[in-house]
Amino acid sequence: MELEGATALVTGSASGIGAEVVELLHGAGARVAGLDVNETTSNVELSIICDVSEEREVVSAVARVHEAFGTVGVAVLNAGIGGFGALVDMPTHEWDRVMSVNLRGTFLCLREVSKHMVSAGRGGTICAVTSISGFLADRMMGHYSVSKAGVAEMVRVAARELGPFGIRVNAVAPGTTDTPMFATARRLPGYEERVAERAALGGLGSSRAVAEAIVAVLELEWVTGQVLAADGGVSLWSPIDPAESLSG
Repeated sequence: MELEGATALVTGSASGIGAEVVELLHGAGARVAGLDVNETTSNVELSIICDVSEEREVVSAVARVHEAFGTVGVAVLNAGIGGFGALVDMPTHEWDRVMSVNLRGTFLCLREVSKHMVSAGRGGTICAVTSISGFLADRMMGHYSVSKAGVAEMVRVAARELGPFGIRVNAVAPGTTDTPMFATARRLPGYEERVAERAALGGLGSSRAVAEAIVAVLELEWVTGQVLAADGGVSLWSPIDPAESLSG
């Protein structure tokens, strides 16, 4: 899809991966609207304060974007939060907190954006941000992992439902990425170093690198229903790899 002149909506646009996506889309000549619980201060034509877990706010925000831009052909559903805790000890309100933003919020935004795309009859491209934690079994992150697995499956179902309308739906799954959300994990002794060592490409991912993967997926005309891991190869690591037992 040609991004120059396109109209785009980005959630979680004020920082991290979302802010980098906004900058790349703006640089490619797109008109961008940013939705976030904080104001998006640069590279957008329209900034809307929006909690994606609140249905009325999402419905209102997406309607405002379409009213301002006429239609939206590009959407990046990036808003998300993290969490930490064992399932056996997890309070219901903590489970709901993560699910409400990551899974419910992505659903609400997908529903509203695609509804307008279908009505406009011009097709479109949507990319949701999931995580490699959605297909790995990370301890102490059960609610986060389940929410991101749900996003990945939602993308596949949406791709089938929306394909006849010329709307492509894909996802990018970052691994450990140097974003504000990663700050909590940095408190764990040796965690950052261990992850960096296990990534095939070495180190942590940057918000810009993941944003570049998202924009690339948006532009692929014959790809839909796919989840691209943008993780530097950290999800390739296996604890049963026999080569780890070989000296040298």
